[in-house]
Order: sequence, then structure tokens, then C-alpha cells
Amino acid sequence: MEWIVLLIIGICASSLGSLIGLGGGIIVVPALLYLATVNGFAHITPQVAVGTSLFTMIFTGLSSVLAYAKHKVVDYKSGLIFLIGSGPGSILGAWVTERMNLHAFNLYFGLFIILVSIILFIKDKLKPIPYRKDRGITRTFTDNRGKTFEYGYSPVVAVIVSFVVGFLSGIFGVGGGSLMVPTMILVFFFPPHVATATSMFMILPTSILSSITHISLGNVNWLYALALVPGAYIGANIGVFLNTRLKSKTIVWILRTVLVIVGVRLIYEGITG
Repeated sequence: MEWIVLLIIGICASSLGSLIGLGGGIIVVPALLYLATVNGFAHITPQVAVGTSLFTMIFTGLSSVLAYAKHKVVDYKSGLIFLIGSGPGSILGAWVTERMNLHAFNLYFGLFIILVSIILFIKDKLKPIPYRKDRGITRTFTDNRGKTFEYGYSPVVAVIVSFVVGFLSGIFGVGGGSLMVPTMILVFFFPPHVATATSMFMILPTSILSSITHISLGNVNWLYALALVPGAYIGANIGVFLNTRLKSKTIVWILRTVLVIVGVRLIYEGITG
């Protein structure tokens, strides 16, 4: 029963994460913390939930990147530039997690989830910030309908933003896409599909670096990880399939509503103990 529940969590989290570029950790971590309070499931600390989630996301990222690569929507050059910041940030975040107790983690993670849900609520209403072609890197992308998009960014700003995203990823066990995808779209003018695919490309090495740190600290429940990984791999392919064929507005609406509920619950637990 335990393995079936974890497999389902892996599939659902990875499907939604891959669909909109979140990575899945924002669902896996709260789910593991909740299961720790249910009879029949092992008690785990926030640190172990984060470490296990990040290890699982290696396979979500790998599966997603391979699938998105077939559709040729990954901006590898930009992803590598972002990795310059997100890599060190994720390692630092993993070490910071060690200093948090359960109540502090619940409070900060709850606030983070509320922030993500707010971003999901308003991102469709915001307009991308115009960029200057004479400052920074300019990229172009042509979709399967022949429409060409032009976008660009300052490498310095990109590295700073990705460092912050990587830091939060290492602390909370999320892929970072919840912040990176809206930033790519609104600040760097990325086409949505390219932003999602490139975010997943960035999540892969970031998760590997964070996982190595958490493994060295003993923060991975291998039994849970082995149950989550198959679901994560399957779910990532489902998410990519849906991303290239369906409008995700309904799914995003459901996800952000669930995130508000989960975020409020975690904040309440963090405050009341």
C-alpha cells in the first residue's frame, strides 16, 4: 500500500511539474510531510523530505529534457548560463536546510507555496518587460507553426536570478521552475513552451548538485525514493505530452488552488506547532 501511494504521488507531482515547469517538488515535499503523520508511514524530517524530493527530481528532469529535446524547444545555451547561478545556489540552500526545525520549515515553506500560488494567479495578467537588444544576449525561436519569437536578457541579471532560484530550490526541495518560468516569460521574454522546457533542463543539473549535498548529509529516504522515481519518470512523459497538446489553464487553476490550501495549512502548523 505504501509503495502504491508513493508511486501515485510521483506520477501526479511529476505530471503537473513537467506540464508547467515546476519540477514536482512543490507537491512531493508537502505530501511526504503529510504522510509522516499517517499511521503505517515512516516518520521523516523536513530535511529528508527535501533530500528525497530533490533526488526524485533528477529523474523528472531527465525524462522531461529527453522528451522536450525531441520537440526542439530547449534553449541549451540559456540553460547553461542560468546554471552558473543556480548550481552554487542549490548547494548553499541544501546546507541552510540543516539549520531549520520542523516548525520553521513549515512556516517558511508555507509562505513560499503561497508566493508560488500568487505568481500562478497573476502571471497571465502581467506583460513581459521589454528588453534592449544592445544590452545582453538576444535569442530567437521558431515554433512548429513557423512563428518566430525573439527574446533576450542580461547574463549578469540571469545569473543573479538563477542563484536565488537555486538557493530556494536547495532549501525547499523544489525544482525552482515555479519562480524561474514566470521570470523567463515576464523578464526575459521567453516563449512559454521554451521557458518550461529550458526550466526543466536547468532543474536536472541543479537537482543533481543539491542531491549530492543532501546525500552526504544523510537526507534521503532510499525506500521512498525508489518508490517515487518510477512515478516521476512516467509522470514527466505525461506532462510533456499534455504540454505540447493541451491548454493547461484548467490544470494550473486547480494546482494554484491546492497550493493555497497546502500553504495555509503549513503556515498554521508552523505558527501553532
